[in-house]
Amino acid sequence: MGIYLVSVEAEDWAEEEGFGALVGVLGEALAARGAGPLTPPEPRPAAAYVRGDGSMFEEKLYRPMDGFAALCERVLAPAGTEALLGWDVLLPLPLDGPFTVTAAGWDGEEATVHSAHRALAAARRLATAVALPPSVPAHCDNLQIGVWFDRVRESGTTRTGAWTEDLDTAFYTAVYLRAAEHALRRGCPLVYS
Repeated sequence: MGIYLVSVEAEDWAEEEGFGALVGVLGEALAARGAGPLTPPEPRPAAAYVRGDGSMFEEKLYRPMDGFAALCERVLAPAGTEALLGWDVLLPLPLDGPFTVTAAGWDGEEATVHSAHRALAAARRLATAVALPPSVPAHCDNLQIGVWFDRVRESGTTRTGAWTEDLDTAFYTAVYLRAAEHALRRGCPLVYS
């Protein structure tokens, strides 16, 4: 089982359900806060796509999160944990704080929105705390982070560093770090699917 953490692509903005159902109310909520505007990312030309090129984000979240939750509690203030985990929509905009919008057509109708800027700051603190290695994939369009951690686990080679003490915790640290980086680099929201 599990859920996916995915980038919202340009074509998703026009759909009647999912993220498309939120576009109007998000725009209104951002305008009321003096933030925004909310614009779709540049469309990806299908012919130019290369796996791992950083043009989209997709990772499956199915590993145990207990160690990651404990790490958040140990390293982050409650606001940092909330910025990292307390959202349904992560926007590539600087926001003063989270807010909630309601839209028919969105799963659950309510969506909590956070800033990727705040999530990135929290994720960087966690990455430092576990000494996440630079060899973790920088881009993830097809589960590359999960595959990388699976290979580490299966390889049997001895690796050192705090990140090796709990690979599931290091996995989630890497996923949330790379997700926030992706949102800001590509200028696109991220959602769970």
